Amino acid sequence: MATILEPGEIEAAATAPPFLHLPPPNLFTLRALRLERLAEGHPLAEYLRLIAGLCHEQQRLMDDPPDAAVPDPQRIRRCLEHGLPPFAADGLVREDAWLPFLHGLLKRYQPAAQPAVEQAVATLRNASAGQLKTWALALVSGQFSLLPAALVPFLGAALQVAWSHWLLTTPDLALKPGSSLNQCPACGSPAMAGVIRHRGKYNGLRYLVCSLCACEWHVVRVKCVYCEQSKGLQYVSFDSDRHAADKAPLRAETCPGCQSYLKQIYLECDAEGEALSADLSSLMLDMRLEQEGFQRPAPNLLLAPGGD
Repeated sequence: MATILEPGEIEAAATAPPFLHLPPPNLFTLRALRLERLAEGHPLAEYLRLIAGLCHEQQRLMDDPPDAAVPDPQRIRRCLEHGLPPFAADGLVREDAWLPFLHGLLKRYQPAAQPAVEQAVATLRNASAGQLKTWALALVSGQFSLLPAALVPFLGAALQVAWSHWLLTTPDLALKPGSSLNQCPACGSPAMAGVIRHRGKYNGLRYLVCSLCACEWHVVRVKCVYCEQSKGLQYVSFDSDRHAADKAPLRAETCPGCQSYLKQIYLECDAEGEALSADLSSLMLDMRLEQEGFQRPAPNLLLAPGGD
């Protein structure tokens, strides 16, 4: 039976912004190249280049994924039917499907000639499956203190590849908004940052970028994604930024209500901007906002807060 839309419903359907924006298949290459560019003359150049090398390994793994089990299709279907994240991280991380991605990454990755890096990789290679799952569960649940800081980038990198691979290779994903604005509709993980898009049907729209699978979902602008209020929001950029405040490529949206903030990348000011690389290269802004009493709920799975 055909459904007849009233004029108001037709207008709403025509003007409703696209809810999802999936990551490109070469996501990790884009991140690596951006990090390499940002590392030039940066105080954290060595760290940014380390993560860039790790992103290159992520892309090789993405292009040639391991022969591994996939999440249960029936469970994915049931989750979609009930509006739940089909790749819920807190559940899947307890299973084995992601472990081949970690083993594949560790097998390919050649540690830099740095004792801390070599030790971290060796620790992961020698750990039992149970220990790896325990660490991974702590990581995806934001309990960074429950695992060694040096393990975070490598464990996080493997988890990102596994979840991005599942996201991009599973057909007919009719995802729905999560229970909170900052919850990824695909895996339930929190957003890492926001991106203000500037082209075509996405022009001027804000999309939050998942810290795990890199799925992007639409959330209206000028609204705190944590407490959902709009009053008193301010946008903070680097004091030393060469751009005017309203033209800065990266700005933190600060909320006086819940004292939290979220970084946002404005592609109209930097068309090559990318969330993870922009976040890691702007840690001085995090330090400033922390000193001013703001908290950061948004995780970055390649960096342990306060870690080396």
